[in-house]
Amino acid sequence: MAKDHPDRVAYKMIPSGLEVSWSQLEAGSRRCAARLLAEGFQTGDGFIIYLENHPRYFELMWAAHRAGLYYTTVSLHLKPAELAYILQDCGARLMFCSTKTSQGLTPQWLAETGAQCVVLEGGDDQPFTDYEQWLAGVPADAVLPADLPEGADFSYSSGTTGVPKGIKRALVTANAYFSKPGDVRTRWKQFDEQSVYLSTAPFYHTAPVRWNMAVMRAGGTSLLMEKFDPVLALETIEKYGVTHGQWVPTMFSRLLRLPDADRLSHDISSMKFAIHAAAPCPVPLKERMIAWWGPILYEYYSGTELVGRTSLDSHEWLSHKGSVGRPEFGAVHIAGEDGEEVGVGEPGVVYFSGGGSFQYHNDPEKTRKAYNDKGWATYGDIGYLDAEGYLYLTDRLANMIVSGGVNIYPQEAENVLSSHPAVSDVAVVGVPDEDMGESAKAVVQLVNPDDATPEMARELIEYCRARISSVKTPKTVDFVSSLPRTDSGKLLKREVRNKYWPAGDTHRVAH
Repeated sequence: MAKDHPDRVAYKMIPSGLEVSWSQLEAGSRRCAARLLAEGFQTGDGFIIYLENHPRYFELMWAAHRAGLYYTTVSLHLKPAELAYILQDCGARLMFCSTKTSQGLTPQWLAETGAQCVVLEGGDDQPFTDYEQWLAGVPADAVLPADLPEGADFSYSSGTTGVPKGIKRALVTANAYFSKPGDVRTRWKQFDEQSVYLSTAPFYHTAPVRWNMAVMRAGGTSLLMEKFDPVLALETIEKYGVTHGQWVPTMFSRLLRLPDADRLSHDISSMKFAIHAAAPCPVPLKERMIAWWGPILYEYYSGTELVGRTSLDSHEWLSHKGSVGRPEFGAVHIAGEDGEEVGVGEPGVVYFSGGGSFQYHNDPEKTRKAYNDKGWATYGDIGYLDAEGYLYLTDRLANMIVSGGVNIYPQEAENVLSSHPAVSDVAVVGVPDEDMGESAKAVVQLVNPDDATPEMARELIEYCRARISSVKTPKTVDFVSSLPRTDSGKLLKREVRNKYWPAGDTHRVAH
């Protein structure tokens, strides 16, 4: 694209409007790659990107791809100790920051990690290395070795059930499995030069990284939101003719809560593919989105490990409500407690075969536990298959509640409670119970906080009991102003659960 269309926009920041052309992206990533190699980086080495949604984010990632390196994108919400853990665990000796993200970091802290910090807009008063000074002397046409393998992301999980896990995939296969050309099941992510992709989430998440890279690889244009805003998202779709957009259920909720004057005043007919994943989408919420946007919603289930993936379109979902689809490659297996496959409709651990391989960095035991004796791999979820091979997720294995010897998967109760009109968000967790060991408690965020009364708690319990068995129904309800979620919408159940267990009790918390 840089050769044939040098002035065409590769990506644009929203709402600032800053544009980066293909020639700028090519030259910037080439200079950065050349500098990294000159610094002694070898194939398979890596660095960290610790930035807000920054205009040079993709310059750094493309540099890694061109130099055969790994890059680790990290959350802005990390504390210095958490950032130091990832720095040391992944072995990075270089970290790219901005003026914003370098605040709170000291030269002493950095020295203890053993890494160098390069600040993208440093200046003379910056205690760390300035990016332009770091690049000084590297020409825009620097020659890169032709025999380098393509680099890849080296991601860390969000740590929703414990400390972040480093997920490293072999470079030779790391960029495979995104889509198969000509495969009708993956047509919704087969981009071309006419594709206009709206990126709504923080770049440090795996999905925005991989999807934007795929769009740019195909010569499409990415519109990169610096921060998600529902009205701005609708305005952007209309203004730029967005064809693809990626969302999470919490974004759908914010869009649907807009006043009709904002929600219905934009032409969104250009958008052909509204893709969502990352967190379970309640059936009523998805029904409302399809009623509004039409059958353009495409859902997938996967993980950073990329051992397998399922997906389905809106028409399939309407016939299989609650499903996350059928496999795009390989096969899905449901295994019972004895490790053997179970029958249709029976829940068990969801395994994939025929996908990519990975390892948890510096944790061979955790890697071993992700695979069974047949070589199948799991993301750690519970689910079942219907007669047509569609997968339904029941819950995370780590979220299972053991009450009186009975295994309870709380997502079913969460799905029911989320359909109650008074409920804005909900988490069901296991709490200490003298008789049963633990029992199910619903922690609820209401649409109207003033409704948080004992009567409402009883109403929610009865609402749940009328729709699922009493064994699965929460025994108690607590009301909170908000529930902890990551920027990608994943519920931090560990944080919710920890409030109910004695300090230092790791029972059912870290998995």
